Amino acid sequence: MAENADLMSLYSTRILALAADIPHQTRLDAPQVSVKRRSPLCGSTVTVDLDMQGGRVSRFGQEVRACALGQAAAAVLGQVVIGRDAVELARARDQLKAMLTQSGPVPDTPFEGYEVLTPARDYRNRHASILLALEATVEAVEKLSAS
Repeated sequence: MAENADLMSLYSTRILALAADIPHQTRLDAPQVSVKRRSPLCGSTVTVDLDMQGGRVSRFGQEVRACALGQAAAAVLGQVVIGRDAVELARARDQLKAMLTQSGPVPDTPFEGYEVLTPARDYRNRHASILLALEATVEAVEKLSAS
């Protein structure tokens, strides 16, 4: 019973509100790059489309098929992704992963919105879903930079 209460507290009102309002939740027409990532553990998927101009994300679209935590993480990303460069995105990914797996600090501004997901530290089976959108975005930027 206590385990169910802990899990219910994980899905806070803030997390559910983010999950219900994911920015840029439309695939782009003719993006410069698209990346689809899937979590084998839970089956969550995220597809990211983006364009870059001057080394920064200029257009962004995402299709999110994930649990509320993965959706909330995609919402946080969607709020701040436009205008970010490869270094900022990779740093945010690394900081989010450290926050979840090593009790690291909340990612730097403008990614501090991931703070809402700190209760998920204790739920390792949810980490992959939380990281999907950011990992797909970093992969997309890397692919575009390599071409």
